[in-house]
Amino acid sequence: MTVTPEINAGNPRIDANDQKILNLLYEGLNDASIARHLGVGHRTIQRRVQRLMEQLQANGRVALGARAQELGLLGGPTDH
Repeated sequence: MTVTPEINAGNPRIDANDQKILNLLYEGLNDASIARHLGVGHRTIQRRVQRLMEQLQANGRVALGARAQELGLLGGPTDH
């Protein structure tokens, strides 16, 4: 039996775009760079990062990266 970390009694729902954002954040890119890379607005990235921090219960960007790594959410494609 495999035990996986749980968030709010369920697995985090991370879509492909959130996966890309997490990976790019983990690589050290800022919101403006991520926005350019993904072809979206800077404010869109800010909102999504905030939502990811709430969803993964992280109190900052560094904590978000650590939490994503802990949950095995990093390593998906980033279209580099």
